[in-house]
Amino acid sequence: MAAKAKTHSGAKKRLRVKKSGKVKRKQVGMRHLNSHMSSKRKRHLGDGVYVDDANMLQARRCLVF
Repeated sequence: MAAKAKTHSGAKKRLRVKKSGKVKRKQVGMRHLNSHMSSKRKRHLGDGVYVDDANMLQARRCLVF
């Protein structure tokens, strides 16, 4: 008997599926060592970005539901 399909618990905390079917994620690099960064760099890192097409298959597999 096949195993029950479940959403990856780490992916559901980090990724969101939009109406268009694209997957949105946060950018890395904003946890620490930010004092030397310019305000512009920190502001743009705070924005969300879409998962790249090359990684979309892995993202969709993790987000079953």
